[in-house]
Amino acid sequence: MKAKMMEGMQRFSKAMFIPVLILPIAGILIAFGNLFTNARLLEVIPFLDNPITTGFGSILTGSLVSILGNLGLIFCVGITVGLANRDKAVAGFTALLGYLVFVNAMNKFMELSGVLFEGDSLQGSGQTLVLGVQILDMGVFLGIILGIVTAIVFNKFADKEFKGAFQIYGGSRFAFIVLIPVVVLLSIALTFIWPFFQSGINSLGTLINHSGNFGLFLYGALERLLIPTGLHHLIYTPFLYTSLGGAVEVGGQLFEGARNIYYAEIADPAVKVLSESVIWDARGISKMFGLLGACLAMYHTAKPENKGKVKAILIPAAVTSFIAGVTEPIEFSFMFVAPLLFVVHAGLSGLSFVVLNLFDVRAIGPNGMIDFLLFNLPLGIEKTSWPMYIVVGLMFFVAYYVIFRFLITKFKFKTIGREDVGSETKLYSKQEYKDSKGKDKTQSPAVQGDDGLAGVIVNALGGADNIQTVTNCYTRLRLTVDKPELVDEAVLKGQTGANGVIIKDKNVQVVYGLQVTSVRKAVDNYLGLETNE
Repeated sequence: MKAKMMEGMQRFSKAMFIPVLILPIAGILIAFGNLFTNARLLEVIPFLDNPITTGFGSILTGSLVSILGNLGLIFCVGITVGLANRDKAVAGFTALLGYLVFVNAMNKFMELSGVLFEGDSLQGSGQTLVLGVQILDMGVFLGIILGIVTAIVFNKFADKEFKGAFQIYGGSRFAFIVLIPVVVLLSIALTFIWPFFQSGINSLGTLINHSGNFGLFLYGALERLLIPTGLHHLIYTPFLYTSLGGAVEVGGQLFEGARNIYYAEIADPAVKVLSESVIWDARGISKMFGLLGACLAMYHTAKPENKGKVKAILIPAAVTSFIAGVTEPIEFSFMFVAPLLFVVHAGLSGLSFVVLNLFDVRAIGPNGMIDFLLFNLPLGIEKTSWPMYIVVGLMFFVAYYVIFRFLITKFKFKTIGREDVGSETKLYSKQEYKDSKGKDKTQSPAVQGDDGLAGVIVNALGGADNIQTVTNCYTRLRLTVDKPELVDEAVLKGQTGANGVIIKDKNVQVVYGLQVTSVRKAVDNYLGLETNE
């Protein structure tokens, strides 16, 4: 039962990546559009102050802000596509239809029941407009629920075929036929049930917010501690896109979730200081500064004869973390060989939220330096206090360095460059750490080229017959396999450039970093699969 539940969570977490990884692009473009309408910037660069550039900025920002009001639909389609076993494009289209049916069914039932709010403003009524239709305010949870329900129905009934005159109603069309009464009944049920859930969610948000710095510490620490499971984004996503991350009125419209709020505030010149809810998306301290200190500590504590190799390995990983916020290559360099360091890393990450909160820093820093500069520089110091974010980051750079160096030397951890004589200087996975000395290291390296590399990856995963599904997230190749014991972690790490391998029951995650998309496509091509993002 536990294994089945974990498998379901892993699958859901993979599906969540589709909408979650797309939305930050909208945020960056909103910030980019703000450059052309930013009053301070126009004073410094006067030639930008013309109807063409300011109009372009207004159109870009205004059009993308509209995405924030339709997160339910985005999550519904994205999650359905992620969870569908086949015909993902058709499944996404079915989700769109189901969403429209649900919204209008709930509106009609609320009208017949006499519970539709009829005041001038819906604020505080628990109801909102979705695609111009008044229903209960379920926020992004509406999309999550409908996405899961649609995927279940589609996977179960999309293969049903009929003969004769009814043949046209088979396949995906039959899945939609089944989905209609399901979502209608669900809309009726949620009309009664959702107010209780909403009350509970609001109470939980209040509890977390009232926990103050302790709540922030737990949030930051758990988000890092769950990295090995691949479920870490299930911690921060609710705070970024639901009322758990706060609810603020911007420009006469109510926005819920830390990221939705500051996206709207970026586009509103009337907002002088970003809301305090931005703290829930200040996850970049450890990515931009802390782990660089950890890398420096590992370099300084490496054996002198290994320092050249350590530098060649850690510098690209550190640059990737600093620039883009991709941390797995560094974290996997010590996660399994020195678990205490990873626990300390999680604790320091949580502490960074507390320090930022104590200094009342309102800077946006979810990932790496690219995002940080694009978001904060155009907004100005008054609106974000971004220089203080960097000061705090430098403090944690020093803290990481001192603590990691002390622990590595005190407990003689075999971090990168400190391996025993005869061991290879590289990033090790958990299984390699246990048995790499007994493995045959004479195997030839992977054949160059996508097809050759994909062949090595597939063989290391137990062969094509052992692989059931192939997906990817931002940095990881995610698979389900029939026999996990056939997976050869040593080959994946030593011959394909993987930074880490995580095996949980039949779920396998292979960390490749930013190049994971090209790796996924190569594997799909090798297996003769159609790549479905």
